Amino acid sequence: MTTTRISRRGFLGASGGALAALALAGCSTGGGSSSGGGSGPIKFWNMQWGSTAFIAKDREITTAYEPKDGLPPAAYQSIAWQSFTQAFSTAIAANTGPAVSSGSGTQAFQFAKEGKIAYADDLIESWKSNGLYDDFLPGVFDAMKTEKGYVAVPYNLDMRVLWYSRSLLQKAGVQPPTDWQSHKDACAALKRIGVYGFGLSGGAQGNAFQAIVGWMINNGGGIFDEEQKPNLVTPANIEALEYVQELIRKGYADPRSNGYSTTNTQAQWKAGKFGMQVEAPGLPAQLGGKFLTDVVVGDPLTSPSGQKGALSFPNNIMMYTNTPSQKGSEAFLTYYIRKMKPLWTEKTGIGLPVLKSIAATPEFQSDPNAAKMIEVWQPICKTWAAPGGAALFSNVTIVDSTPPMTTFGQNVISLQLGPKEALSTLQTTLMSSLKD
Repeated sequence: MTTTRISRRGFLGASGGALAALALAGCSTGGGSSSGGGSGPIKFWNMQWGSTAFIAKDREITTAYEPKDGLPPAAYQSIAWQSFTQAFSTAIAANTGPAVSSGSGTQAFQFAKEGKIAYADDLIESWKSNGLYDDFLPGVFDAMKTEKGYVAVPYNLDMRVLWYSRSLLQKAGVQPPTDWQSHKDACAALKRIGVYGFGLSGGAQGNAFQAIVGWMINNGGGIFDEEQKPNLVTPANIEALEYVQELIRKGYADPRSNGYSTTNTQAQWKAGKFGMQVEAPGLPAQLGGKFLTDVVVGDPLTSPSGQKGALSFPNNIMMYTNTPSQKGSEAFLTYYIRKMKPLWTEKTGIGLPVLKSIAATPEFQSDPNAAKMIEVWQPICKTWAAPGGAALFSNVTIVDSTPPMTTFGQNVISLQLGPKEALSTLQTTLMSSLKD
């Protein structure tokens, strides 16, 4: 499972760069030319969701596609995260882009506004007829639905979950937390043995703001209301930030957290200084060694409001209007979803699966952390759109790993602004950034 931070950025929020700087892995095709538009193969651009083994297996799956009834074959292009925004925007504007692709979690919503997305409603209806739809985890299509239709189909999941060290909690003489009070108690116990229980990476290359929004969602709050507008200064959000700042004031967070990157926090885990943290699914793999078994997923915490919740990022695959054949795009995507199981069973490093059949395989179940995230965390996860709804929308890009969100996290962690002030400041900034 990849934890590369840029992979979780919104399309507009990710770093740009020259198209020439983009690392494009070798293009493979099952036949025909690689030109886009009205002729040639179905061009499938997929992001580098995992290791080199992922790219090799993904290419193998794509080029093994054998179209029926005269439909186009498929061509494969592996897209690096570096400068991917420029690669897509330039190619799609020139009508030389893909017919089918993955990308950032909010990319489809941006291109839909530009009239470049082929909506997936007909494809999804066909999956309801052939049974494929029923193989998807509950609720994963909800984030893709707009007033005009489904802009994409689910592909893989990322989420922010609570991790803890078995050995450090045992040394501290405390049980894994189940609610906010027991979480606070665990932080206090860890502090007594010189360990920080509230891990945060607040720097520009960190994701503390995601964890903080996760605490807001955990309490029934979040950023956007039912009208898809920022509505931050709410009792649920204030209470969540009061809790976060209480933990910081009591010394349960590293005083240097506001400048930490994810690399810094991983170093603190390896040094035995971090005992708990809300982080990405791949944390143990990033730490390696003994941490593969010592660092485990906890239970979703019950908040003072009696609710459970966490922040998740549903990644998707989208189709484009610029295709040699819409039926060809749909046929290939149906094939790909049916055949993508090895990306998980062969542990190529991709995120969590969206198909029940993949999650049920012995290979996937052999990782108890991954299995628990699907079984226990996925049902309570919510997107950036919370608490107003499940469906994403184009304005989500203003909060998906953007500078205002990093600043928000730093304002909270530094204690320079209280909960209401931090939320009000973010509210003002986001309202000025709305694109509708």
